[in-house]
Amino acid sequence: MTRILRIDSSSRNVAEGSHSRRVADRVISHLQIQYPDAQVIDRDLIAAPLPHISNDTINGFYTPEDQMTHTLRDATALSDALIEELASAGAVVLSVPIYNFSVPSALKAWIDHVTRMDRTFTYEDGGFRPLLADRPVYVIYAYGAGGYGAGGALESYDFMRPYLSMLLNFIGLTSVSDFVIEATTADPETVASEHARTHAAIDAHFAGQAHG
Repeated sequence: MTRILRIDSSSRNVAEGSHSRRVADRVISHLQIQYPDAQVIDRDLIAAPLPHISNDTINGFYTPEDQMTHTLRDATALSDALIEELASAGAVVLSVPIYNFSVPSALKAWIDHVTRMDRTFTYEDGGFRPLLADRPVYVIYAYGAGGYGAGGALESYDFMRPYLSMLLNFIGLTSVSDFVIEATTADPETVASEHARTHAAIDAHFAGQAHG
């Protein structure tokens, strides 16, 4: 593993109270211990926001290579770069807070650039087929309230985790490990307990890999 791609989408940094970024730090620390020579590529979608795809971008996605114009090449250049960045990573770490029951718009912009016909998926024989080679993906989900888990009172309100899980599988990334922290807006004792629980789950996961 030569590269670890880290993608952050919380509008806050750790100092400002981002729980998803804080938990991602722990995952990155484990990966750096496991792969000390790996380079961490930081794709901070808040510090460096991505533009939403435009009409030219969409046209470029569906234009045959031999018919591409300079305008269309320029419009799809960012998508090309982001897909190459993803495809060249040996592991991916995504930190994702729930915003209004789904993923942040900053992450959705990234998704729209990398979910691309004949580059990360294709359609043939009446069905979709992923094109990316699988690799380990670690997703940190942060929820302000508790009860989003299986059987919880807010499970039906969660359009973040089901959507992102499906999307990753759709493009070929099926070796996905999820780490969840809930109740991040609760009292300090509850928040500390949630971090301790999530960190213990991460530590156990990587300890199991070390002995597996």
